[in-house]
Amino acid sequence: MAKKPKDTDYLFLSASIRSRERNLLGRSGIDRMLHAATVAESAQVLNELGYPPFDPNSESGLNAAIAQVRTDMFRELEQQMPDKGILDVFKLKYDYHNLKTIIKSRGADVRSLLLDAGRVRAEDLAAKYQQTGKWDFLPPVPAQAAAEATRVLAETGDPQRSDFVLDRACFAEMQDMAKATGCEFLVSYVRTLIDAANLRSAVRTLRMRRPGTFLQQVLFEGGAVSVSRILAGVNDGVAELYRATPLAQAAELGQEAASGGSLIAFEKACDNAVLASAAASRSVPFGPEVPIGYVVARENDFTSARIILSGRLAGLDADTIRERLRDSYV
Repeated sequence: MAKKPKDTDYLFLSASIRSRERNLLGRSGIDRMLHAATVAESAQVLNELGYPPFDPNSESGLNAAIAQVRTDMFRELEQQMPDKGILDVFKLKYDYHNLKTIIKSRGADVRSLLLDAGRVRAEDLAAKYQQTGKWDFLPPVPAQAAAEATRVLAETGDPQRSDFVLDRACFAEMQDMAKATGCEFLVSYVRTLIDAANLRSAVRTLRMRRPGTFLQQVLFEGGAVSVSRILAGVNDGVAELYRATPLAQAAELGQEAASGGSLIAFEKACDNAVLASAAASRSVPFGPEVPIGYVVARENDFTSARIILSGRLAGLDADTIRERLRDSYV
């Protein structure tokens, strides 16, 4: 059995990442994008931070630029990462995104919608399934989940139910992979992701006044708040359920959203809680926490860039766009 890397094995990588953090969007970059005179000048801020040139009036152009930055990030980290299993935890969601897209396409060409940031090359994933109509070439967990999702979609015609099969498998595999790294910081981060997903499902279920049987189908195991506890206490309010977790503030807003309050504020609070759990790495001088925090920070930047540019193209003012933005990592 391979020996797990020590924190000191991350000394060089941690120092390198602290240097790269200067190219994160951050609060100053966000302010510049929001208040630039034109959309083109707003996009120029990203170019100055290392994003390749793109057409600021094109969503596909921005997506391509983000995809390039993401690919470069993973490639650079893989060259120096003592435990590449940590990166695989973050790549996993892209594999499952691609599975969802291919399954729902029902044979249509969706290669332009695939994200080539997973463990399996997007092109190979699409080509092999098109050739065989089976998922046997995948590792056991995603192969079984993809086959089940394909069956569910064919039998029910409900893409949401099909997606949920894959979401459940993704979270379960993500949790197992995080535990295998032996990094408690990563395990805790994944646990917070699951808690956030379950809190969202609970609030939406209450807001839509769906029965508990529906909620049971859309909850994931592995959170700090167990599925059984959510089912038993959700009708008394979600705020109390999550009071002792990093999602306490989000749950308070979720309580309001369940009764017709702002979903935007609630969703933003959920994302901020997840980001905060990763941002704790800022106080760690070296160790696996540093690259984990950096990957999460980069992903948060991508989301912010999309929100800002799409808002500016829609003619929204800076304050309205800012209301939709998540917190900044730096």
